[in-house]
Amino acid sequence: MNNVDALNHPLESSDLILHHAEDVMGTVVTIDVYGPPTVNRELITPYLSSALASLHHADSVFSLWKADSPMSRYQRGELDIANLPEVIGEVLEACEAARELSRGWFDPWALPGGTDPTGYVKGWAAQRALHHLLGAPVHGAIVNAAGDIASFGYPSENEKFHVGITNPLVPSELTAIVALDGCIATSGSYERGQHLRDPHSGDFCTRVASASVMGPDLGLADALATALVVAGNDLLKVIDELPEFEAFTVSFDQQRKWTTAFPLISLAAHD
Repeated sequence: MNNVDALNHPLESSDLILHHAEDVMGTVVTIDVYGPPTVNRELITPYLSSALASLHHADSVFSLWKADSPMSRYQRGELDIANLPEVIGEVLEACEAARELSRGWFDPWALPGGTDPTGYVKGWAAQRALHHLLGAPVHGAIVNAAGDIASFGYPSENEKFHVGITNPLVPSELTAIVALDGCIATSGSYERGQHLRDPHSGDFCTRVASASVMGPDLGLADALATALVVAGNDLLKVIDELPEFEAFTVSFDQQRKWTTAFPLISLAAHD
């Protein structure tokens, strides 16, 4: 589960060319594109269409809610790895790398019901969608897949994208505001309840209330955020040693901790 509220730049900014919301992957994915006033929506439409097609393709391949998706059929043992779309093999290989980097705290193979790469795929799909916007004549864009956020560029001259991290104990409030550098994913159990499993014990477990991970790869950030909320703050030290990745946690008693270079702008005051 991921829930980061995008504050980025106000949607009424004169640099906002396009705001689009798409129902896909069992959630709503929003796309915001920023550019000079000489660029209109029509110029961006082909890039947007490619981004949306990419999201729907990811859904059709990986959805475990769709009984006929290749991933569902693989999970049920109806397809072997040799007969799967090549992209599934690529994602499972990336999941294996994430399992190693997280010291086994992210493990799609340890979940009941069979292989489940969901904790990687949503972030991965959002970043792939963003890739289709890179060639557009714009200076920034954000793809927000229910809190898994991928970005490039800037919202307006001399500005950076900012995001607010939800207070997991009071979801109507923010706990921090950060400068977005690339991608961010946040994981916790405060909206969907206890649904994350400790891959070592098999028990439902979260050792911090929420965890956010920022870096250049949203799929890996998503996986590491899931691992961190289950493993707890001991994994912060591991992430602190990963090049280009930073992390932030909120404990159940509202203590907040973060890695050395996490781009924190401000912390909210909590009672």
